Amino acid sequence: MSAQLLLFQVLNGVGIGMIYFLLSVGLTLIFGLMRFVNFAHGAFYLVAAYIAYAVVIWTGSFWWALLLGPAIVAVLALVIERLLLRHTYSLPHEAQILITFAVALFLQEMVILIFTPLGHNVPVPPALSGVLFLGPYVYPAYRLAVVGVAALVAIMLWIAIERTKMGSILRAGSESAEMVGLLGINVDRVFMATFALGAALAGLAGVLVAPLRGVEPFMSAEALGIAFVVVVVGGLGTLSGALVGGILIGLVQSIMSTLWPEGAQLMIYASMALVILIRPTGLLGRI
Repeated sequence: MSAQLLLFQVLNGVGIGMIYFLLSVGLTLIFGLMRFVNFAHGAFYLVAAYIAYAVVIWTGSFWWALLLGPAIVAVLALVIERLLLRHTYSLPHEAQILITFAVALFLQEMVILIFTPLGHNVPVPPALSGVLFLGPYVYPAYRLAVVGVAALVAIMLWIAIERTKMGSILRAGSESAEMVGLLGINVDRVFMATFALGAALAGLAGVLVAPLRGVEPFMSAEALGIAFVVVVVGGLGTLSGALVGGILIGLVQSIMSTLWPEGAQLMIYASMALVILIRPTGLLGRI
């Protein structure tokens, strides 16, 4: 592999890894705080990607899609959480999996009903359609913008979780939700806000990935599988774990797609298995 190709694949890996981070960080926060297994998480990513497609078609503006996709998905998640999922928090994980899987299938079928089962392309915004020169190398501007947006979100999340009262509640709740409730904090509202935030982050990932791979109704299953891999690799309940896990899995997928294209997906799960053998709690998970 030439130096230029290796650099290109590493940058690709970081870019897709940052999307994986956005996709998985909501999942790990939800499970860390609520101990809730959410198989509908990938469907929020799917719905936001199709919202991006629809908004770009109707308005011609990707920037409106970037704003509306996560916002609409957050509202959708709030409605689903209030009407249905909050009644399942005390149920066994098996029941939570079945119910959220049913929600995911419902949202997928609604997408197919509205947009047909065919895939669609989402154009890169004109302002980011060119390339940037990195010394003697060139790289698509949009992919670098994705890394920048995801990095900015990661910094904002870190500040929110480590430096605000709400973040303190989230961190305390991930250790013991019962104790937080005994302190007089409305745990139900914290759960609701966390669920909406997780869905919005998955929605942001869906909007950002749409110009890279297009949209199709079955992209949620792949996204959900990757999100769980990232959470297992990085460690449950940690922001830094989601970031490290996402970048690691993105690099493995990108580099292996050049060295061994047929086995790129296999190596993702092989990496997860290796991490489980070496450190069952994940790279940055709590022991």
